[in-house]
Amino acid sequence: MPVTTLSPFHNEPFTDFKDADTKRGMLEALAQVRSELGATYDLIIGGQQRRSGTTFTSVNPARPAEVIGVHSAATEADANDAVSAAQQAFLSWKRTSVTERVALLQRAAELIRNRHLTFCAWLTLEVGKNWAEADADVGECIDFLEFYAREALRLDSATTPIQFPGERNLLRYIPLGAGAVIPPWNFPFAIMAGMTAAAIVCGNTVVLKPSPDAPTIAARFVALLSEAGLPDGVVNLVQGGPEVGRAIVEHPQIRFIAFTGSKKVGLEIHERAARTQPGQHFIKRTILELGGKDSIVVDSDSDIDAAVDGVVASAFGFSGQKCSACSRVIVASSVYDVFCDRLRERVSALATGDPAENFATGPVINSVAHKRVLDYIQLGQTEGRLLAGGKSLEIEGGYYIAPTVISDVAPTSRLAQEEIFGPLLAVIRAKDFDDALAIANNTEYGLTGAIYTNSREKLNRARDEFHVGNLYLNRKCTGAMVGAHPFGGFNMSGTDSKAGGPDYLTLFTQAKSIAEKMGVVSDEAEQQEQRMGL
Repeated sequence: MPVTTLSPFHNEPFTDFKDADTKRGMLEALAQVRSELGATYDLIIGGQQRRSGTTFTSVNPARPAEVIGVHSAATEADANDAVSAAQQAFLSWKRTSVTERVALLQRAAELIRNRHLTFCAWLTLEVGKNWAEADADVGECIDFLEFYAREALRLDSATTPIQFPGERNLLRYIPLGAGAVIPPWNFPFAIMAGMTAAAIVCGNTVVLKPSPDAPTIAARFVALLSEAGLPDGVVNLVQGGPEVGRAIVEHPQIRFIAFTGSKKVGLEIHERAARTQPGQHFIKRTILELGGKDSIVVDSDSDIDAAVDGVVASAFGFSGQKCSACSRVIVASSVYDVFCDRLRERVSALATGDPAENFATGPVINSVAHKRVLDYIQLGQTEGRLLAGGKSLEIEGGYYIAPTVISDVAPTSRLAQEEIFGPLLAVIRAKDFDDALAIANNTEYGLTGAIYTNSREKLNRARDEFHVGNLYLNRKCTGAMVGAHPFGGFNMSGTDSKAGGPDYLTLFTQAKSIAEKMGVVSDEAEQQEQRMGL
C-alpha cells in the first residue's frame, strides 16, 4: 500500500566482518556467486530480452581468466529502440503517483538489504573490491534508494514561497522525459542505482548504459527492479562501449544525461548534448560528476599519526580508484620528514592480494589501467623520490600494483596535476599554511579535499578558501555518506550535482508554476469533480 509519510532517513549500518557468522556468510556468498559465473546476459528493451550478434565478457581483475558474465553488445539500432521504449513507457509512468514510485524504491531497497552479502560478493569478483569496500558500495546503494524515496515525497509537497492575494499558487516538479544514465565501474552498484533511482522516482524513464567493466552488477540490478514491480520500459538496459553511448547521448529524444566518469568523457558528453539535433525541441540537461586531483593538507600542528592514517585510507582504499581519493598530500615543511617516515612505514605494511580473501589492497580494474599507472610511476621517479612501492605485483595473473608513494614532488609537475586513478600518491612540501592552501587550489579540479590541523583559525580559513565541493576537516577525504555529505565537485570535477543531497532530484525535474484566480470555480464544484473522478 503506497505511503505518504516515511520514517526519518538513517544510513545503512556497516557490516562487521570480524563477526564469525558474518564472515562465514560472506564466504558462502562468494561461493554461491562463483557458482553462477559465466552466464550470458541479454539487453533489456521494453521489458523484453534481446541478444545482439556481438558479445563481450566481464572478467575478475584479480584473476582475469575468471569470466564474470557474457554480455550482448548493443548496436545503434538497439539504442534507438531503447529510447523508443523509454518514451512509450514515459506516457504512463509520468502519471504514476509519487507514492507508488516511492514504494517501488523501498521494495527494491529491501530486496537488496536481504541479499546484502550476495551483492558484496558480486562487487568483489567483478571489480575487485575487498569486503569492506564492497559493503560500503552496497550500503550506499540502499541509502540512495531510501533517501531519494523520501526526497521525492518532500519535492511533491513543495509550495511557492508566498500565496499571491486573490490567487491559488502551486509549484509542481514534473519529470523531464526519457533520459540516459551512464554510470562508472568504480561504484558500479551505488552510483548506477542512485542515478537510476533518482530519475525514475521523479517520473522519468531511463536508458541505462553501464561501464563495460561492470555490466553484470547492472544487469542484476535491472532484474531486481523488475522483481520489485517496475513496469516494462521504465528502465532499459543496453550494454557496450563508447559507440552505443554516443548514439544514446545524441538521440534527439533524450532529455537528460546523468554521467559519472572521467573528465575527458564527461566533457565530450556535454559537448555532444549541447548540439541540437533535427526534431529536438528542448535543451538537453547534463548532470556530470567527473574526476578529481584531491589533496589532503597536513599542517605543522596536526596529529601526525591521525593524518597518516587518513591519508593512507584515502589514497589506497580500493587501490586509489575513487574520484574522491587522495592523490596529493601537502605537508608543512616543519613536519615533512617525520610525516614521510611514518607514511612509508604504514604504506609498506599494507597487504596486497585477492579481494575475495579480503586483502587491504587489490588489483586495478584492467590491463589499460595497469599500464597507465605503471607509466605514471615511471614518470614520477623522474619528478620525485620513490618512497614506497613502485612496481607491478605478480599475483594470479591479476592487475596488481604495489601501493606507491613518491615524495618531493613539485606542485606543478604532471604527477601533481593529472588524474591517475590508481594506487599512487604524490607528497608535496609546503613552506607554510598559506603555501599549502595555494597548492591545494592549483589544479583544474575541485572535488574533495581535507585538512589536518589543531588550529581553529586554520580550519576556518580552509572552510572559506579551500575550493572543493566536499571538504573534510581532521578526517579522510573519501567515504561520503548519503544525506550527511551531499557529493559533487567544482571546476572540471563536474556540475556539482550533489548526489545524496536535498537539491539532487530537482536536476531530474522541471518546475511548473500554476496560478489560479480565486472565485471563478467554487471549491465545492472542484470537490464534486474530484468525487466524480473528473
